[in-house]
Amino acid sequence: MTADISNKTLIDMHRRMVRIRLFEEAAGKLMEDGKVPGALHLYVGQEAVASGVMVHLTNKDQVTSTHRGHGHLIAKGGQFDKMFAELYGKSTGYCKGKGGSMHICDLELGMLGANGIVGGGPPIAMGAGFSAKFRKTNDVAVTFFGDGASNEGAFHEAANMAALFKLPVVFVCENNGYGEYTAQSNHQAIVDVADRAPGYGMPGVIVDGMDAIAVYEAAGEAVARARAGQGPTLLECKTYRYYDHVGVRGMGLKYRSDEEVALWQERDCIDRIEAHLIEQGISTQRKLENVHKSTLKEVHEGIAFAEASPMPEPSALLEDVYA
Repeated sequence: MTADISNKTLIDMHRRMVRIRLFEEAAGKLMEDGKVPGALHLYVGQEAVASGVMVHLTNKDQVTSTHRGHGHLIAKGGQFDKMFAELYGKSTGYCKGKGGSMHICDLELGMLGANGIVGGGPPIAMGAGFSAKFRKTNDVAVTFFGDGASNEGAFHEAANMAALFKLPVVFVCENNGYGEYTAQSNHQAIVDVADRAPGYGMPGVIVDGMDAIAVYEAAGEAVARARAGQGPTLLECKTYRYYDHVGVRGMGLKYRSDEEVALWQERDCIDRIEAHLIEQGISTQRKLENVHKSTLKEVHEGIAFAEASPMPEPSALLEDVYA
């Protein structure tokens, strides 16, 4: 822990993390109960990454997300009612019910969209970074992706071009140790994805993705470097997803031990920042509990809004279609 971060920022990050956790827990239950269609890829466990990065960004900074992207939108200011409505496929959702869980976007927040294509986000973020440099703005593009996506050609092409032209892009690898159901050791010959960065001429930084403050510090340096015109950074956050690849119970495939999951949960990012807030006298147990309570109320209100919202009209099928 470090003192080089304001109390206001610490409280802000904690709130973002709690919002992600409670939204995802509720969304997972809705999926398991068959109340929302399709598959949800939950972000529970990885909250420190999205929160530690997003706190440095403005709405003008642009972000590309992943199939496990609810947390990214929430950390950047996404509203529960529109998000739940999108999961339900309702017309009041962020994408009018047409995007669903894996394709939510909000251009006003700078969210260029979640992406169901593994590795589909880095080239889009690279393009956003190119645009920012061409227009001479001070904006930064951030792309989130997993360890599995770092094997995709699209990632390597985007990294090469971003480094070549010194584009203001931050590549955030959320390394949760698994590409779907395959352990990293079975799909990569390296331990650290950040080792790939020097091959493109950019810094590679490894950070504890279960520590929001550590992510905040590393992301702050990467974003500042991008804004200063010094080019991209590959930030590898070692993190972990508590639930299965899809939903909570998943497909019943046994590919990791209960002991492994429990060990990571002992380092829970929300528990850690709450302990720090109390130890430093920044907050109290009661205040922290109130954050959970008020957020849970917002979750229930968001679900009620979604369930009361109308389905899209058949006549709207071809609206907002650009291809």
